[in-house]
Amino acid sequence: MNYMLKDENAIYYECGYSCDNALYLRLGKEAFFITDSRYTLDANEHVVDATVIINGDLYGEAVSKLKKAKVKKVIFDPKEWTVDGFERVRSHVKVDFKPQVDFSHKKRIIKSDEELKIIAKAAKLGAKAFKHLAKEFRKNGFGKDEYTLTHVAKGILGDFGKYELSFDPIVAINKNAAKPHATPTSTVLEKNDLLLVDAGLKYKRYCSDRTRTVQADKYLMFDTNQSFKRKKIQKAYDTVLKAHDNAIAKARSGMKAKKVDALTRDIIEKAGYGKYYVHSTGHGVGLDIHEMPYISTKSDTIIEDGMVYTIEPGIYIPNEFGIRIEDMVAMLDGKAKVL
Repeated sequence: MNYMLKDENAIYYECGYSCDNALYLRLGKEAFFITDSRYTLDANEHVVDATVIINGDLYGEAVSKLKKAKVKKVIFDPKEWTVDGFERVRSHVKVDFKPQVDFSHKKRIIKSDEELKIIAKAAKLGAKAFKHLAKEFRKNGFGKDEYTLTHVAKGILGDFGKYELSFDPIVAINKNAAKPHATPTSTVLEKNDLLLVDAGLKYKRYCSDRTRTVQADKYLMFDTNQSFKRKKIQKAYDTVLKAHDNAIAKARSGMKAKKVDALTRDIIEKAGYGKYYVHSTGHGVGLDIHEMPYISTKSDTIIEDGMVYTIEPGIYIPNEFGIRIEDMVAMLDGKAKVL
């Protein structure tokens, strides 16, 4: 198979190393990692199963290799390439470039045993960080706005520089939590507020992802056993938790992804909150925070052992509150195991 990659994580998956200026070319049994001189030492130390080529003109080097190999077809993922970068290769060679969207994601959809160990470690480190975050918010969070709380969350989640973050954490209070991808505001955390935190960290480049919605009081803990002062919030929370637990308990290898989605959606709809459940049930997690499989109403992907994805149902009442509970699961021996 012949293919060329530009995405960092796609390249890392192939050869164990990537950087922000590289091109990977697989031509049959030969593979080439092309980068510039800034990365000479790291590339030569870490790249496996590929020849390292140092040339600042990545595209020119790729053209040279393609001409020499005289290949007729090369696969590429159009999501990875700028128009300019792709044309700098395509226009100089007589090759039939075959677009395959999500080419690398499809290769990576089933995790190896080693990948599963790394992702499980990332998830455990993420859960541990949530415990530290709860302690910090209990002691020093009240009276602080979402900007400050988000800044604090970044430091604790990354262990102050030890780990990269999977994404910028979401720290949302009360009505701001009704926005699934809320950005920080000047809202200040007060006792008995609803607080939603969605965050994750990376371990050996693999992501974790977790969301908890809690009653912010002196007992603040990021667990799923929550008691809210307002009955309206409690009812919605209990519905989301029931949907979350149902999908984890009943998901099976061999199901279509849309069936797993229905395990959360049916419960929320029957409780009368259907129009407030505005996103899919989950997404795959690996080197990218969002990758295959996508657990949505339209996905016919067959769930298989070795897949890792999130279960994250939610209810979002505009201008009032939002609730989401999220855990990562791995399909093992036909069932979903929380990581």
